Amino acid sequence: MTFLRSCILTYHSLDTSGSVISMAPSVFREQMACLADSGVSVVPLERVRETPDAVALTFDDGFRNFFDQALPVLLRYGFPATVFVVSDYCGGRNDWPSQPRGTGIPTLDLMGWEELRQLAKAGVRIGCHTATHPSLPALSNQQLEAELRASRRAIEQGTGAVADTLAYPYGDVSPCVRQAAARYFRLACGTKLRFVSPESELWELPRLDTYYLRHKFWFRGLTKSYGFAYLNARSLLRSLRHRPSYGTDRFGRASAG
Repeated sequence: MTFLRSCILTYHSLDTSGSVISMAPSVFREQMACLADSGVSVVPLERVRETPDAVALTFDDGFRNFFDQALPVLLRYGFPATVFVVSDYCGGRNDWPSQPRGTGIPTLDLMGWEELRQLAKAGVRIGCHTATHPSLPALSNQQLEAELRASRRAIEQGTGAVADTLAYPYGDVSPCVRQAAARYFRLACGTKLRFVSPESELWELPRLDTYYLRHKFWFRGLTKSYGFAYLNARSLLRSLRHRPSYGTDRFGRASAG
């Protein structure tokens, strides 16, 4: 069982609300078992670009249910993962000012610094998702620099681990934002729905949102030609639509980014 090419999978919250940022813990466990059975290499995020037929696991926002639901499964299989956290909201909830309202996205607890330190000790990488989760292209140059600098500093001080990776909130990025990210981080992840290759832009690595892979048929399709065609079609649809406002993706559905 071989992946057509490498990919970065994006998860957010493991809960049963059915929201666009949510995956049921039982589905997540099934997906991790599928990866383990497949023999596909699950590698750290920083290695996926140069590793053929591999997958990297990422989790945005730092929800507390990662600690309860994902961590035991990842440790069972020995899978590395990166959790991108919003530093000013650690120990709080995902109620940052840019959070879309009236979209069905649940307001949930986020991990605090003690939990993040335990993750780091367990080998989970802690990455930056900025300090306050804004749309970065909407900021002034000074605000942009402050978001990136403060986020990395707070996470490294809070966890005692290097935080040299970034995920752009909502996938919002511009040439100016990429240049700033390159000054602070070794790589950055966006939300372009594509597979990864050695030619992928290091400061806007594409990721596959598992919102599109919640059904077992499509998740298993990652290793099949039909799955590749399905995700390409999804990517094309997204490129043909314009995001109507910050915090929604190109389908107009809420994006947790």
